[in-house]
Amino acid sequence: MTDTTHSAGVGRPAFLTEDQKREIYDAALEIIGRVGMVVQHEGARSLLLEAGATEVDGGRVAIPRGMVEQARASAPGMIAVFDRAGELAMELGGFNSYFGPGSDLMSTWDLETGEHRASTIGDVANVSRLVDALPNLDFTMSGAYPTEYDPHRAYLESYRAMVRNTTKPLVMTAEGGDDLRVMWQIACALRGGAEALRFKPYFIIYSEPSSPLSHSDTAVEKLLLCADWGVPLIYSPAPVMGATAPVTHAAHVAQGTAESLFGLVIHQLRRPGAPFLFGMGPSVLDLLTAQHTYTSPEHLTSYVCITEMAKWLGLPNWGYSGMTDSPVVDAQAGIDITEVILLSLLMGSNLNHDCGYLDFGLTGAPEELVIVDEVVGMTRRVLRGIEVTRDTLAVDTIAQVGPGGSFLATKHMKRYQRAAQWRPTLLNRTTFNKWEREGALDLDARAKVRARDLLATHEVAPLAADVEAFIDTAVEGFRPAAV
Repeated sequence: MTDTTHSAGVGRPAFLTEDQKREIYDAALEIIGRVGMVVQHEGARSLLLEAGATEVDGGRVAIPRGMVEQARASAPGMIAVFDRAGELAMELGGFNSYFGPGSDLMSTWDLETGEHRASTIGDVANVSRLVDALPNLDFTMSGAYPTEYDPHRAYLESYRAMVRNTTKPLVMTAEGGDDLRVMWQIACALRGGAEALRFKPYFIIYSEPSSPLSHSDTAVEKLLLCADWGVPLIYSPAPVMGATAPVTHAAHVAQGTAESLFGLVIHQLRRPGAPFLFGMGPSVLDLLTAQHTYTSPEHLTSYVCITEMAKWLGLPNWGYSGMTDSPVVDAQAGIDITEVILLSLLMGSNLNHDCGYLDFGLTGAPEELVIVDEVVGMTRRVLRGIEVTRDTLAVDTIAQVGPGGSFLATKHMKRYQRAAQWRPTLLNRTTFNKWEREGALDLDARAKVRARDLLATHEVAPLAADVEAFIDTAVEGFRPAAV
């Protein structure tokens, strides 16, 4: 499993004071308990009302503070997630940070032709295979939307491609309960049964309430099924600052906190102790262009604040990383990617997705994933801190070498030379003349070369034949009730 820990000596910035966190939480509780929210799912509505919630203006449901506190107390603070083979891959909680792609990008920069085109199922497979090969990416999402499929089948086809092309854990989107149930059945077959899957979760489901203050029948159906099965669930609203949320950071974060915690109460009422990830998509409406920004200072500020709220609440969180608003892989992309990865690691954000996103979350590029992997590895190395022992201080070696000497031939050098320095696989560390002789490739070009090489040579551990057959039967036989 990837080392995600930080040295105790590495400080983390604090954006919110203790009093500010309490004020945001109290405001969220007031939204939940006085304003109330729309709950379209009748089963969840009944569950809430029977447990002590009340109806307020217009039939909204209001939840008292005590129910929220009880849900917080029953939700686990750490969620173990396992890979396809059943090996521990992620421990979501605390300050552990993991990284992976986002999902469902409608467009892709073609790695071979350079064409900007509609995404296909082949792009989903490529993203999964790259993630499997890249050492600093810990989980996969689809990274692309297979536009050649009927929308009712698209998520399930992506799931099949992902299972086949990586052994790492999956984070999935689903249309609703119908395709989610097939995903669960496939995961049960992989793990050896429903209880084995509950004990060793393999995939995580993303569900999202509708800001402002509404919980759709579909979103809550997925929430309830995941609670029943013990499948880790992300319940992350995406209130748009200035559109579906107020324009101030405090209100933005308070509303997102309220909407996610409202789902937590339903989830924990259904099955106390079921694994839940708190979070918010801190969308921002640029009031000049009407574009939703991904890497504006406003987005990043709300992101670090909601992450601090997750730590304060003691809940594992859903985070963001490795994305850019730039339409292409360029210097702007490099700036955006690096800044948000550093923030995610400094804040200890747990499950960080959207790596590889370009163009405000509309386009993906395989080479960007390769760059993200490099930046994550480098940043993890910096934040790992240092080891301070008598041997690493090397006072005896310094005395032995003395003034004017060299440390190259010392036993201390031989002992530590491999561990002492991080080695890039992509970033340039050559002179101009050597770089020119080797083709004068910039970072984007080198990343394309590496992505092509990994896709051509990396082999994913195969599935057992009976599991392959089960997956094909389940996916091909899927007939959604919505059709």
